[in-house]
Amino acid sequence: MLKTANLSYKFDDKYIFSNLSFETANDSVFKLVGDNGSGKSTTAKIALGIYKKIDGKVKTYTNKIGYVPQKISIDWTLPIRVLDFMTLTEELTQDQINSALNMTGVEHLKNKSLSNLSGGEFQRVLIARAISKQPELLVLDEPVQGVAFKGEIALYELIKKISDKMKCGILLISHDLHVVMSATDYVLCLNGHVCCSGTPHHVVQDSKYKELFGDRASNILSLYEHKHDHTHSPDGTIDQK
Repeated sequence: MLKTANLSYKFDDKYIFSNLSFETANDSVFKLVGDNGSGKSTTAKIALGIYKKIDGKVKTYTNKIGYVPQKISIDWTLPIRVLDFMTLTEELTQDQINSALNMTGVEHLKNKSLSNLSGGEFQRVLIARAISKQPELLVLDEPVQGVAFKGEIALYELIKKISDKMKCGILLISHDLHVVMSATDYVLCLNGHVCCSGTPHHVVQDSKYKELFGDRASNILSLYEHKHDHTHSPDGTIDQK
């Protein structure tokens, strides 16, 4: 769905990251992890075509892309219901709305005001809006921010469920290490460059990963394993089985 080759991005004559190469696939969760300022969100915006002045190559094999941004500006004083929010920027049928809200487990909240939602409920509504038109590539930028710990785990399980049921590729951007491997197929750690990448089991044992994240790396939860019709080579490209 998305493939980059030697991708570099410069801002104010300084490279945010360089030589970034990876490939996402259908029915797969690709997680890009790194500290703040490492270039994670920039990578998402390049994938979406927002940032165009780049070095290297990026190829998106579909125009059916869903997106959950890291930040969204809402006037919480306005009486906006979930149903209103779903159709705020584009037209959706009632079936599309109900299907998306049902998938994310919040269909019962569609007449509730956004201002009365919990952090986890609001993130589920954002994801519902992003999947409402059946995307082939779903880009999620920090999708568990503002969510309680138990809610984070449930959201990661939801993300994997969406990938499995909708057969879409997911590019997941996050700095959360304690659940970085949950429901993830392939992980790439970014720190201005690719410091390590591979399957979750491989990455957590990599000395560069431990060096980059220090003691926080020891807080990772149990790993989730999944079966796929493809494997990722060490450089992030896809090998079909």
